[in-house]
Amino acid sequence: MSRAAGRLEGKIAIVSGGATGAGGAASLLFAQEGAQVAVVDINTDAGEEVVTRIRAAGGTAELFAADVSKRAAVDAAVANIMARFGRIDVLFNHAGSIVVKPFVDTTDEDYDWLMNVNVKSMFMMTRAVLPHMLAAGGGSIVCTASISSVAATPLEVLYCTTKGACAMFARSIAVEYRDRGIRCNAVCPGFIDTPHGRREISALAKYGFDASEAALSVQQGRLCAPEEVARAALFLASDDASFVNGAHLYVDNCFTAA
Repeated sequence: MSRAAGRLEGKIAIVSGGATGAGGAASLLFAQEGAQVAVVDINTDAGEEVVTRIRAAGGTAELFAADVSKRAAVDAAVANIMARFGRIDVLFNHAGSIVVKPFVDTTDEDYDWLMNVNVKSMFMMTRAVLPHMLAAGGGSIVCTASISSVAATPLEVLYCTTKGACAMFARSIAVEYRDRGIRCNAVCPGFIDTPHGRREISALAKYGFDASEAALSVQQGRLCAPEEVARAALFLASDDASFVNGAHLYVDNCFTAA
């Protein structure tokens, strides 16, 4: 009996920040669903581990090591992906980080670094990939925003600012390129049970803000699993979401609804 076709069967998918956390979960899931996956990440050890896991399960994946906050690194990675796979059907802009500190202590260096990692990386990855999608007649882009694009958290003014930009970036790309076969949507997770998410919770606690699982249970019930974010990204990336464009999909178990 032949294997059932996956929702990304035959697709070439890039996952930026695809080595760990929800990005790593997306790399694995996209491969399980039939995509050939280009993992783009600065963390080469974790990236190679994800690629090895995908190949061991019979999938196709390759790591393209890059600091996606740097234009030369982005352009080189996308050029190498095109040379390896010949086209790009899906881009999951997931790479990102966070700064947690009182706003008055936030420095210009913090601003420049986080804007580059969270926003400029998305801008540059999309700008590098989009011409290839347009030449092929279409493609799907998914951007990781956050509940922080609409729900502010103390000590995260800079982070919330970047994620608001990510959410509007996705919507704007969708509006500009809808009639040329491009879909662009944002996935907006709540607090996620990843090393990154745990570090955020610890940093908030250091300043006296309770974001423990017990406290979060009131707003989102529990921490979100990285695989739950990956499944939402998979839906938006796939043809199952063929008429979903310019949307913000909240993966937060009512955090922003209550």
